[in-house]
Amino acid sequence: MSLFNIGLSGLNVAQNALTTTGHNFSNAATPGYTRQSTIVASAGGQFTGSGFFGQGANTVTVQRVYDGFLTGQLRTATSASNDLSTYSTQISQIDNLLADQTAGLAPLMQKFFGSVQAVSDTPGDSAARQGMLSAAQALAGQIKSSSDYFKQLQDGINTQITSSVTQVNDYAKQIANLNKQIAQLTAASGGQPPNDLLDQRDQAVSKLTELVGAKVVVQDGNTYNVFVGNGQPLVMGSDSYDMKAIPSSSDPSRTTIGYSLPNGGVIEAQDGSVTGGSIGGLLRFRSQSLDAAQNAIGRLSLALGQTFNNQHNLGIDLNGATGGNFFALGSPTVYANSNNTSGAVATATIDNPGAGNLTTSDYTLKFDGTNYTLTRTSDNTVVATQAGATATFPLSIGADGFTVSVNKAMNANDQFTIQPTRNAAAGFGTLITDPAKIAAASPARADASTQNTGAGTATLSNVAQGFTQLPSTITATYNGVGYTFKDASGTTVNPTSTAPNGTGTDYTFNGLTFTFDGTPKAGDTFTLSANSGAVSDNGNALALAKLQTAKTINGTSSFNDAYASLVNQVGSDAKSASIASESQDSITTQITTAQQSVSGVNMDEETVNLLKFQQLYQANAKVIQTASTIFDTLIGIN
Repeated sequence: MSLFNIGLSGLNVAQNALTTTGHNFSNAATPGYTRQSTIVASAGGQFTGSGFFGQGANTVTVQRVYDGFLTGQLRTATSASNDLSTYSTQISQIDNLLADQTAGLAPLMQKFFGSVQAVSDTPGDSAARQGMLSAAQALAGQIKSSSDYFKQLQDGINTQITSSVTQVNDYAKQIANLNKQIAQLTAASGGQPPNDLLDQRDQAVSKLTELVGAKVVVQDGNTYNVFVGNGQPLVMGSDSYDMKAIPSSSDPSRTTIGYSLPNGGVIEAQDGSVTGGSIGGLLRFRSQSLDAAQNAIGRLSLALGQTFNNQHNLGIDLNGATGGNFFALGSPTVYANSNNTSGAVATATIDNPGAGNLTTSDYTLKFDGTNYTLTRTSDNTVVATQAGATATFPLSIGADGFTVSVNKAMNANDQFTIQPTRNAAAGFGTLITDPAKIAAASPARADASTQNTGAGTATLSNVAQGFTQLPSTITATYNGVGYTFKDASGTTVNPTSTAPNGTGTDYTFNGLTFTFDGTPKAGDTFTLSANSGAVSDNGNALALAKLQTAKTINGTSSFNDAYASLVNQVGSDAKSASIASESQDSITTQITTAQQSVSGVNMDEETVNLLKFQQLYQANAKVIQTASTIFDTLIGIN
């Protein structure tokens, strides 16, 4: 081996190393670039009688300074960061809406019931009555605005999922194409790695995991297979399989994830199977927070509206007419699963929102071929069943304050999604515009005769739903033992029911219960009559005002309590999400730092390498120069 060739090999090695270093310098700011290193090996030795003499050096390959474990960790951390960040950003929007101290529901409910109290203070004041109507309209408007806002968030999630799925498919195609190119170039180069293409593929996978949680399986040491969800393939070698943004089979108003099958079909992803990345964050926010908040506002609107209506129906207005419904209420939503085969139609009705039995959950009605089951989806509890063999149609099955009716038999595995409160707030509104129609007065009254000598009392103590006005005045006369009742014509009238009530006795006429108490004397009389024309009476207005603090919802919470609970829950979840997001971002940053310390371009290190390889080049050039001098000297001897 000549000294010329040894020096030339050194020049080539130095030049290759300088090229690699220059490439590192050029891509120091390139996203996803992995620092490259020139691998040099001895060219071996040549045997002579005096031993083995070296033959210089060769460049073996150029390889990435790459740590697969750290890269995998970074992908997982990045996916989790985007999931939590998306969830935190979305839930903060609900938190800001609900917790608004000026435009939120809490202050408007306070103002509304304050206006009801004002009417009870001055029931004949038209200004107070108009103020109550204005406060009711403002409350109804805010409830509908909240519903509209939630609907916008739902629509926004559908749009974001569709857009994100398109990006996922683009990255999947890019990864599959890079797999193909890498395999071709590796084979054509005799196994040399196409480093820049490898970086592009890793960068594409990194971008993909920002959108959705994905698992990468390396095949044959060179090809990436990518899986999402419960192992659904997204990339297999040079083939990619599209994710789909499709309407949910159980609720066509929401977009969910589907997978393309090799046969061209599409299968819907199971609930909760798609996690990680911004898509996972959106799906989790929708199922865990948005649906619950929307249902809670819907339940509040139903409970408030129906409870107020029930009480308003028990009073009379300034015209002497029985009070009508004060608020308009929304209705449940029912969706037939798109895979149903029977053609059965289901409808749902709220039994009595004011009874407080409603929950904030959705429900599923399913027929398994033997039994009909109504399942509460929030805790997966079966709340009602009906044997198919004994079912008659239309079939009614209900629980938790609502009833589902099915017009005909369902086929096995047919199911319906029932949302009792999801969209109820959208239908909330006021029905009364005339202040005179506010039923502030009690429907009847009991007046003691001025001639009474005893200490007896008579009061209207209860009004039942469906009561009717007294057809005429009723005179109650105490005979020393009890009371007798006669109408205006002198005809004896018998109470519908008589029951003891503490020290007194309740007498009920047409759903109106009067309590007689005290110590009357024989001959004392009381007149029971309709309360028409009682402009100053506030009996029903007082009952309406008391609804503000009544434990209406599930027997444990008032309207304010239920709303405060929702605000607290959303606020707590928003804070927890923010903390979790910040914590995960910190972890991701640490892993990024660790990965970059291995694979990132260090300018100081590359500068040292540049000087080192420059000197190596100069040294080998000196070897060639020395060889030339020796050769010239040998020629000159002759």
